[in-house]
Amino acid sequence: MSTFFARLKETRLVKGLVYAIVGAASYPGINIFNKLQVNGMENLHTLPKRNVLFVSNHQTYFADVITFIHIFCAVSWRKKYKLGIPFYLLWPFTRIKYVAAEETMKSNWLSKLLSLGGAITVKRTWRSEGTEVRRSLDPTDTRKIERALKDNWVITFPQGTTKPFAPGRKGTAFIIKQHRPIVIPVVINGYWRAFNKKGLKLKKRGSLLSVTFKEPLDIDYNDTCENILEKVMDAIEQSKQYMLRGKHHLMSSLDK
Repeated sequence: MSTFFARLKETRLVKGLVYAIVGAASYPGINIFNKLQVNGMENLHTLPKRNVLFVSNHQTYFADVITFIHIFCAVSWRKKYKLGIPFYLLWPFTRIKYVAAEETMKSNWLSKLLSLGGAITVKRTWRSEGTEVRRSLDPTDTRKIERALKDNWVITFPQGTTKPFAPGRKGTAFIIKQHRPIVIPVVINGYWRAFNKKGLKLKKRGSLLSVTFKEPLDIDYNDTCENILEKVMDAIEQSKQYMLRGKHHLMSSLDK
């Protein structure tokens, strides 16, 4: 029976229903009460529908990834520069997966609902229930991501935390090195200002939310994980050279 439900929640019907509900509830906060600016959206049309890994900085638990889902669904309806009216929620693009901490996605009924939208739950290798820990990378988690890449666009946040300029995790580089996906760096901003930490409650209206999709990274898959991770962190503007470069980064650090 558990296998049946596992398959059921992966169907387009279930994921589409979750996207429609979550999308309708979140659209006003993302694109009415605040202004969403998407850069590089037109370039997503040329990407294959599998083995694409989006790597991004992270500012809230859920608003970031919900925005990605809105954008990808809009792209499937041939939108190129903005979301427009969300007719795309009537028939959403569901070949989307995102990496999320297992403990976060099991924390309450709402996070469990959001997990039906394509969460790849993984065990944090550095933190558990608010306590610092050190675990080796779980092979089961890497297999989950490998399977997801075969038929989906996968979103991951290399830092694994909403704290700006936190170090990236080598697990991301390991996945890139082993499975050789097309890697699209994404830089987001404004979410820390507009939403609370979970990203489910508006904190300030009238904020500019920006999402920038960059060109695919030119990666030497035979390079070391350390070098690959360094290139990723630089591309998502979370490396040391970007630290405190702009006022918004300074304010973001203070806000945390």
